[in-house]
Amino acid sequence: MEAYNPKELLLFACNHFDLPVENHDGKIVHLEKGYTVEVEGQRLFKLLHDNQVVAPFDDVEELCHFIKQDIALNEES
Repeated sequence: MEAYNPKELLLFACNHFDLPVENHDGKIVHLEKGYTVEVEGQRLFKLLHDNQVVAPFDDVEELCHFIKQDIALNEES
């Protein structure tokens, strides 16, 4: 299997799922509405919201779906 850059995969997925990236530096990607994703490994991502750990994800697509749903739920509240 070909090696890949997990941060580049995350940035690609965020773009695909229309999750605007505010900025990124090193292993950290800051999204809008207080979401941050830390790349912890080749297939491990830690999601934070307002600096609080939400959950680890080993699937970038599942991570993006979760963020989209969480944003929608917070907007309904």
